[in-house]
Amino acid sequence: MIQAPDEVSVYEVSPRDGLQNEKATVPLGEKLRLIEALTSAGLKRIEATSFVSPKWIPQLADADDVARALPRIAAGRPVTYSALVPNARGLERAKAAGMTEIAVFLSASETHNQKNVNKSIAETLAAFEQTIGPARTAGMRVRGYVSTVWGCPYEGAVDPKKALEIAKRLLAMGCYQISLGDTIGVGTPVQTQKIVSMMLAEIPREALALHMHDTRGTALANILAGLELGIRDFDASVGGLGGCPYAPGAAGNVATEDLVYMLHGMGIKTGIDLERLVEAGRAAESIVGRALPGKVHQAGVRSLRA
Repeated sequence: MIQAPDEVSVYEVSPRDGLQNEKATVPLGEKLRLIEALTSAGLKRIEATSFVSPKWIPQLADADDVARALPRIAAGRPVTYSALVPNARGLERAKAAGMTEIAVFLSASETHNQKNVNKSIAETLAAFEQTIGPARTAGMRVRGYVSTVWGCPYEGAVDPKKALEIAKRLLAMGCYQISLGDTIGVGTPVQTQKIVSMMLAEIPREALALHMHDTRGTALANILAGLELGIRDFDASVGGLGGCPYAPGAAGNVATEDLVYMLHGMGIKTGIDLERLVEAGRAAESIVGRALPGKVHQAGVRSLRA
């Protein structure tokens, strides 16, 4: 039986990871409407955009405008906004736009990393010397993503020791936390137990987060496995919005509503208003103009005391 923690931190990724895979351009005002709905629901950690070249992800071409609007949206709420930064140019844009936290990313598999950032893993880590250190010097916090830890759409199985070495390197470079990603949603609870246990043998639990995609319906089961081992930080996307442009067939992250519903039902606090979160999911659905896959999003919320 799980020894449930008192509280869990949810890191919302729908404005970036969720919208980046949408083919139709989402207007700036609609992106801000989504972020405002998320903050109104009580989410305190939100990845708002990415300072990537519009050539690679046109959907996020308005990153500078999104970032500059964030203080107004927060309206005094204690929200930490982050943005993905791929290189030194992206860092300069993030600094100019007033971001206080950034995220860097790479894959545990060489092929996916080449498809995603057009560099080898070694080249990507070398390039981070121009982002992580300078960001820290500028007073910014830096979070790291390691993708395809549970499996790669091109290579299949990935040796988790590769992810461990990358995570340790990122922490040594100055990242405060590493988010481990099941990018294509192939993970199972036993696999998750093995990966997380291996990580925790060398990395403090507060320095690890899980980023589980729900392609095969196992995201919550994997999150439970992580919870049982002491992980307290989880990424999620409202309504289950999202996917990866460079991971064919990958569905969205675990739906934030599904995660929060489960956690609240276990007596674990998140600081999130579930009813308002469902409203944010409806806003996301209206913005992208299609049905979203989240289970609570579709079924609604019944009383957890029923």
